[in-house]
Amino acid sequence: MASTPRKPSQRDIARIAGVSQTAVSMVLNGKADVHQLSPATQERVREAIATLGYVPNLNGRSLRGGRNGLIGVHTYQSVFPVLPDDYYHEFLVGIEGAAVRARQDLILFASTERADGSRRIYRGGGNRLHLADGAVILGVEPNTDDLERLADEGYPFVYVGRRAVVAPSVPYVTADYAGAVREIVERLAGAGHRTVSYLGIAERFEPQQERLDAYRDHCVAVGLVAGPDALIDPEQVTAELLRSIMDSGSTALVVETVELGEAFSAVAAALAVAVPEDLSVVLLDPPSQALRGWSHLVVPRREMGAGAVEALLALLDGRLEPGHVDKIACPVVGLGTIAAPRQDAAEATT
Repeated sequence: MASTPRKPSQRDIARIAGVSQTAVSMVLNGKADVHQLSPATQERVREAIATLGYVPNLNGRSLRGGRNGLIGVHTYQSVFPVLPDDYYHEFLVGIEGAAVRARQDLILFASTERADGSRRIYRGGGNRLHLADGAVILGVEPNTDDLERLADEGYPFVYVGRRAVVAPSVPYVTADYAGAVREIVERLAGAGHRTVSYLGIAERFEPQQERLDAYRDHCVAVGLVAGPDALIDPEQVTAELLRSIMDSGSTALVVETVELGEAFSAVAAALAVAVPEDLSVVLLDPPSQALRGWSHLVVPRREMGAGAVEALLALLDGRLEPGHVDKIACPVVGLGTIAAPRQDAAEATT
């Protein structure tokens, strides 16, 4: 049985016309003159549209500028993060606030969930995201096939979080983890530490790997010795591990996740290792109740959600180039668990 030919996309139009996808979007939405797109460029786009036989998907659109004022929200989490204690809840709060300010309505695409709990944008060949003008997409484990197909179709969307594995045309809003880690490393060096260790999770995702890469780079930049890295599950945080970290000469520990922090805290208490007197610690995650008072970075989740909506609206208006990246600063707060190393420990590492 012959396969169905792929429908031409806005990316195809842009390639043939030799223009950006933003320029194609301007022509299709009747905004080319507003944004001073030259008549010659507009004509090349129209010729490419005619050559390809492209038909825009107008499902759900009103006659008001081809827009219906609906913003879609799709998450790759198994459950929509509507509970206040869910990590992703603050992203939704930011998304809602920005939509209210822009007088847009939101659609939460819940029907994308499959029987196994995973979520896919395309089901049975269809894509319900086309009900909205564009979408904000989030989740730590996206389906890259979905995202690449969306990008290829020219559907406007913005991802929350850094996703280098997706097509380079996809705009995203992310936290500036590297900048926050640089500040943390500089503070540890400024407090007199010379050797520092890193405790990270075994399963690596882009946000975690970005933190670790930044840590290693900035340790080199400020002259800190990077002690042993432990990339493990929380249940593998043992007394033997903590002893080996301290025996390496490390006087400070950078902890990647709250789960690892809680496991470390329990082991440190059992060994009577005092924080920060015996070992300074910094958490690269928002702290739990058990870790209150720890020095940590703040992930600007609400600001990232709002920024994604603002970026999407700019993309729809033709004010944003494909591939735009918006990095939002992560404040480093709470200096209670960063202290100068003990004199005997400092002398042992010099």
